[in-house]
Amino acid sequence: MNSSIKTIVPEIHLANRPKFIQWFGRSLHKVSGWKVEGEIPNLKKFILVGAPHTSNWDFVHALILIWAIDLKLNVLAKHTLFKIPFLKNILSGIGGIPVDRKNPQLVVDEVSKLTDGDGGVIIGLTPEGTRKRVEKWKSGFLRIAEQTESKIVLIGIDFDKKICSFSGFFDPTGDNDKDIEYIKSFYKKFKPKIPNNF
Repeated sequence: MNSSIKTIVPEIHLANRPKFIQWFGRSLHKVSGWKVEGEIPNLKKFILVGAPHTSNWDFVHALILIWAIDLKLNVLAKHTLFKIPFLKNILSGIGGIPVDRKNPQLVVDEVSKLTDGDGGVIIGLTPEGTRKRVEKWKSGFLRIAEQTESKIVLIGIDFDKKICSFSGFFDPTGDNDKDIEYIKSFYKKFKPKIPNNF
């Protein structure tokens, strides 16, 4: 494994993608100069929250990382992105789940069905819900974590240091507003691609 990747994926969360895709991901990751730190927990299910999300480059680096470490996960993404043929293929290849903001409960129900299975499940998402600057972050991931009884794992993306950092667990308090403010504060130490959007 590339020396810049200092994390190991538990067997239950390995996607076992074709060797070429894994090699391609590792090669792109090496060329990019990015590093990965921290641990992916050996838990059957958890919610992976990634931020700051301010540009399309966030997804590019995330995709490369997913391929490089052969991580199996399901990514929540706007349902309109699935209408774009090449994006639909990429998102489907990493377990993409369309999110229709008019029917958020449908997403919660679908995720619940996934986590009821026997295999390992990681749900990846961005709490901002968009690349643009927003004052109020989405709290749906807190409801998903509660309904599915899943742990929340925070991953920070720092474009200044070129580091993706798996930063451990976050335990919700039950007060969504308080939890969102804490998480927003936590992510302020990571330099986004477009600071004005965060």
